[in-house]
Amino acid sequence: MKILVTGAAGFLGSHLSETFLSQGHEVIGVDNFYTGSKENIKHLFKNTDFEIIRHDVTLPLFLEVDAIANLACPASPVHYQKHPVQTLKTSVLGMTNMLGIAKRLGIKILQASTSEVYGDPSISPQVEEYWGNVNPIGIRACYDEGKRVAETLLFDYHRQYGIEIKVARIFNTYGPRMQIDDGRVVTNFIVQALRGEPITIYGDGSQTRSFCYVDDLVKGLSSLLHSPTEVSGPINLGNPREFTMIELANEVLRQTNSKSVIEFRDLPGDDPKQRRPDISKAQEILGWNPTIELEEGLARTISDIEIRL
Repeated sequence: MKILVTGAAGFLGSHLSETFLSQGHEVIGVDNFYTGSKENIKHLFKNTDFEIIRHDVTLPLFLEVDAIANLACPASPVHYQKHPVQTLKTSVLGMTNMLGIAKRLGIKILQASTSEVYGDPSISPQVEEYWGNVNPIGIRACYDEGKRVAETLLFDYHRQYGIEIKVARIFNTYGPRMQIDDGRVVTNFIVQALRGEPITIYGDGSQTRSFCYVDDLVKGLSSLLHSPTEVSGPINLGNPREFTMIELANEVLRQTNSKSVIEFRDLPGDDPKQRRPDISKAQEILGWNPTIELEEGLARTISDIEIRL
């Protein structure tokens, strides 16, 4: 197939583009390089089945492709809170434009949604049927609500126009090519440890996250895109193994042999206290399970960041 990947120069987009190319597909990547980087995809330029277009998905785009994987959107709080209006437009207008292509061509579309649609959850683990607990006017709402509206658009296009949709709710993912300054906890801790700076934990460190290594995640995305027509989702993709922030910090300190100390700071507004996916649907429908444990994934991520620091 010829697959359009939006956000192709980003962390996830570059890995997913690699996966599609390895499967024998052609990839047309689209990115405005707000958070994406040419460094992430420069090794793909020599591949004749890959091309990249500089374009903002909030603007119309006319291409002839066989499928779409929509990953265009800042995913780091540092970036989406800096430009909240553009972030919301990327989720809503970008989704509308991609669905327009899918409708015109009669092709399927994969949406990289997020666990943030669950907000600060009142149940654990989070199942796809849970409607979430989101502050619609908070500082994270541009991302949380943007992704929720994008899901609404997908299912309305599916019901009204018969568009084949695939919705993945992605939980915390990490690995090589993450931006060093993206403000997310894994990169924060690693960079601080390698530089000998204090490890900053927001809150008391008891809040939890479940970390999925990028290789596992893109296998799940690919499996979902290639799943039978009747599989629409949403489907949770993430690693159900749960860690507190203190446990993560201590593992990073151990692997880096860092002498950094841990500092506790006030918890940011609307920061969720818990993240843990129920991946029963992914296991049953896609035959998907994450296989790379945090210890191994962190080691690979630390090596990548060491080279770039």
